[in-house]
Amino acid sequence: MKNLITLLSFVCLFISFNLLQAQEANDIPENFKKRSPIYDYSESQLNNIDTIPDFKSKSQKLKITGTIYESDGKTPAKNVMLFIHHTDESGNFELKRQNKKRYVHHRGWIKTDDDGKYTFYTFVPGKYILGNELTQILPIIKEPNKPEYKIETFLFDDDPLLTGKCRTKVEQTNPNRILKLNKKEGLFEAKRDIVLGKEETSTY
Repeated sequence: MKNLITLLSFVCLFISFNLLQAQEANDIPENFKKRSPIYDYSESQLNNIDTIPDFKSKSQKLKITGTIYESDGKTPAKNVMLFIHHTDESGNFELKRQNKKRYVHHRGWIKTDDDGKYTFYTFVPGKYILGNELTQILPIIKEPNKPEYKIETFLFDDDPLLTGKCRTKVEQTNPNRILKLNKKEGLFEAKRDIVLGKEETSTY
């Protein structure tokens, strides 16, 4: 009898815990699920260096550095957030879920200091085997006291699809988008500077 009471107590506790979790999930505001991923960072204080998940385990490690400038192209931009995400090495977006919201696993955030500089430690994304799209890293910018917005994607100089008219157009409009990889001691390095207000593609 005592064992039965213990078992029933455990079952009731288990059910109550799951009901509480379900209730908490249902209480999540709809705007949280739909808001830009740039606001999903977990650190209370961002800095100007971030490491993308799984960086250490990847074979084609990549260090991206650059400076974010004000619209004059000369003044370093302070307190600007830059969010990036991209596919895994197979060219697929590895999706995770938290609080009923899906997100891309390979992502990261920085916030610039006075010098406007930033660094991401990540890896070279793969190309989807059945796709016909350029290999890209997708960025979002958030300036102080302004809404977030997308900017032109990071491209790769050695991408076999970046040829002909496509390459010519990119080089004429914004050659900074093209990452030219240099390998040093097992780590690819590339640079991309960003000028605020010059690369906006669309707003959320």
